[in-house]
Amino acid sequence: MTSIKEQAAISRLLSFLQDWDNAGKVARSHILDNFIKTNQGKTSPELEQEFSQGASLFLARLTTWLRLTYMTGSCLDKLLKSIGIFLSAVSSNRYLIEFLEVGGVLTLLEILGLEKIKEEDKKESIRLLQVIANSGRKYKELICESYGVRSIAEFLAKSKSEETQEEVQVLLDSLLHGNPKYQNQVYKGLIALLPCASPKAQQLSLQTLRTAQAIIGTTHPSIVECVLKVLGTMHLEVQYEAIELIKDLVNYDVCQALLKGLVELLIPSFKETSKLQPKIFNDSLVPQLTAHLPVFLQQAAAAKAIRVLARSNMNIAEKMLHLRVVHSLLAAMGNSDHSNSQRQASLTLEYFVQVFPVVEEHVRRSMGEDLYQLFLSNAEDLYMKIDSVQADILAANKVNVSKGEWGVRGPGPEAQRAPRLRLASPASSITPQGQPPQQHELLP
Repeated sequence: MTSIKEQAAISRLLSFLQDWDNAGKVARSHILDNFIKTNQGKTSPELEQEFSQGASLFLARLTTWLRLTYMTGSCLDKLLKSIGIFLSAVSSNRYLIEFLEVGGVLTLLEILGLEKIKEEDKKESIRLLQVIANSGRKYKELICESYGVRSIAEFLAKSKSEETQEEVQVLLDSLLHGNPKYQNQVYKGLIALLPCASPKAQQLSLQTLRTAQAIIGTTHPSIVECVLKVLGTMHLEVQYEAIELIKDLVNYDVCQALLKGLVELLIPSFKETSKLQPKIFNDSLVPQLTAHLPVFLQQAAAAKAIRVLARSNMNIAEKMLHLRVVHSLLAAMGNSDHSNSQRQASLTLEYFVQVFPVVEEHVRRSMGEDLYQLFLSNAEDLYMKIDSVQADILAANKVNVSKGEWGVRGPGPEAQRAPRLRLASPASSITPQGQPPQQHELLP
């Protein structure tokens, strides 16, 4: 038999629920305001005490109203925050199961795709999904089984709020960890995000891909093309993250394809570079548009990435010599349409000249003594001193450093002293592709 105190508590609960059931939209909004204010941060036992062991009755009403009104956005932010109090409470597994049993995950995912819903409401939906994902592996799997990765990734690409996008990144990172059944799905979803139009989404996707790559341990074939395309961005923070990911990817089976792609970006195809020329030449108001062509941005970023990789690993530097990186860097230095390509290529070539003696010989012969001395004095500013004739000579160079000629100069953990090479004749400074190297004479 219940005590008078318990009967009073039950009476208060029934009165509260009746008030909710009879209230209109405005009155319910006030009820939610009071609930959020008085119950934020409470544990499950405290919520049960507040509702006389009938908290689930109020949660059921909240979830029902959510399913009925989420498409209109009516009080959606307060409604989601109220549900969040239940789901995030300590020892709240019972509330979580009750919410999921009525299709809570699907409702939250659908909210992300509705155009009429405010960004702030969608952020609350993401936070509830974070709470669900952090509750355990089976809940992460439930989100993924509900086509959650696609919905979440699409929302990240379309979101206009950087704060909201960062919340999405936290959710995707959670779905990566402790979710072996669907971690590849998340990995592929992140790769699919790279071509999107949002720089912040690209940046966050690249950051999360580094984590995903380490967890999964294998690469998807499409990642090389997608990451190389990202190098065409005008946003330096995105370019930085792309290069950081490239530094990780060279340790996987896509290394050769990645290095080859970087070297190829140093010489854009005529089809790409001529694509916008008629518009540029016909419009005097935009004479500098060539500086923003993605292929030229890629060219400069590729030169920078090659320098970063070569400095970090001598084996990679040697692989790029085999891919005729010196020839391509010289050609990039001749691109008078994009000064940053010239600058980055010059700085990268300077490193190869300093490390490989034979590269120095080839570069000296290709540039000519006057330009080479300017290059030695200040590689970074060389692009400001190159005239049109010299630029054409650099762009048309035929340098091919043969594998048999390689030698490393200078101290270092991987470097070995190599004798300086003196070419027997001027013609031997350029070895045509496919022919054996000329004879060389060793300097003492």
